[in-house]
Amino acid sequence: YDIQSGSISIDGQDISEVTLSSLRKQIALVPQSTTLFHRTIAENIRYGRLDANEEELMHAARMAQADEFIRLLPQGYETYVGERGVKLSGGQRQRISIARALLKDSPILILDEATSALDSESEEAIQQALEKLMEGRTVIAIAHRLSTLRQMDRILVMQEGTLIEDGNHNELLAQGGLYARLWNSQVGGFLSEEAA
Repeated sequence: YDIQSGSISIDGQDISEVTLSSLRKQIALVPQSTTLFHRTIAENIRYGRLDANEEELMHAARMAQADEFIRLLPQGYETYVGERGVKLSGGQRQRISIARALLKDSPILILDEATSALDSESEEAIQQALEKLMEGRTVIAIAHRLSTLRQMDRILVMQEGTLIEDGNHNELLAQGGLYARLWNSQVGGFLSEEAA
């Protein structure tokens, strides 16, 4: 979509002055609903970078906490996942998506509700993978599950299209605004801040 006013810049470069193809090469996406193709696991991970070799592919899978479950499958990396990845759990599909993003190795990462549909055990493994993926990158995270955001340098809180809070996790908790209320309702008062 073209913006109606203002500009969007990446590293000082107005994105309206670059090709869409060039822009897409700079961005990796981990979506809420991972799109997998009825191909092998290796092919689905390699979709992040088609020219990746076997070693790079397996390294990305290990970093995404996916290698262990992949090796337990009947044909390992050559296992076909079925249409939309139906042969894998939601957590397994997310880890494939994270491996794909790791393999792409783009400087900008978009996390779109990357942990929203996961159980607690899957989320813990994926959080570890996401932390590795986010290192040294610009991350744009869309999240209702705030555990995804806790490690971010800067969090912008939007309400009805308006920016209402800006800061890191601890600063936003100290402000006592919407972020703090949402955090407290998600943690439920059962965990200390250090344990959360």
